[in-house]
Parts: sequence; C-alpha cells; structure tokens
Amino acid sequence: MDYRAGIGWDVHALVEGRQLFLGAVHFQGEPRGLEGHSDADVVCHAICDALLGALALGDIGEHFPDTDPKFRDISGGKLLKITKGKVTGEKYRIVNIDCTVMSDAVRLKDRKSAMQETIASHLGIEPSHVSVKATTWEGHGAVGRGEVIACQAIAMVARKGE
Repeated sequence: MDYRAGIGWDVHALVEGRQLFLGAVHFQGEPRGLEGHSDADVVCHAICDALLGALALGDIGEHFPDTDPKFRDISGGKLLKITKGKVTGEKYRIVNIDCTVMSDAVRLKDRKSAMQETIASHLGIEPSHVSVKATTWEGHGAVGRGEVIACQAIAMVARKGE
C-alpha cells in the first residue's frame, strides 16, 4: 500500500486593516487580519504545504510565490483547490488532514466545525477526515502576545485505488 504523510507549518503577523480568514472561513468582526501577499490564511497554507510535502512536490512558496502578482489576495480556499488538483494529478487521494491552530489573539472554539467543513469541501473529502484543533501559548512568545497566528498541519495521502 502506498500511503504518504507530510507536515506543513505557517505563521503570519496580525495587522490592522485586513480581514481575517482561517481555514477558508471569514472571521467577521475581528479587528485585525493576517498580513501577507495572499489572504494569509495560515491554516490553508499549512495544509497545502503538508499535502505538497507528502508527495515531495516542494513547498507552497515554490508553487504560489509571493512575488507573482497573480497570487495577490488569492484565497486560502482557492489554494486548497489548486493543491488538491496537484495531489490528484499525481494519482493520489487525500486520506485525512489534522491541523493545530496556535493563537492567543483569536478564539476558535465556535468556528472549528465551520473550518472543518469548509476545508473538507475545498479538498473534496468528508468533514470527518479533517481535524481542526486550537491551542494557546498562554502569553509566551509572539503567539502568546497576540502578534501572530500560526498553524501546523499533517496530511496523509494514498495512491488512488488503495
């Protein structure tokens, strides 16, 4: 059986004047969003990196460089869909995703299920195959001071037909 796993990680600074997107869900009413060339959705970015890593296809920066104007303000959901296409193009399917969002600035408790469903929808898998967890850093470091939000993700893929 041909199963592969990959790990992804992303972090972006919180800034005024940006909308906040996590897991392709708009966190309406949040006073700050994540700074970046795209919508800076750390959850989607970490998942994309995990999927690309599982198939040894490089990293998100190689596929969606922040120097390319066509990726300016691109949504994390769109990046998930494009990355899914790269996975299926290699004749693999996504088995599951597990991610942990690290934030002391924004609480995810009431939004985790929406993130899970939205991520699953963009990847064409069942919501029960996507885990979204959250943790704080209890005041330590940039995450703990509310300066950044980070995410780590693990993805498993399998050769189609297995």
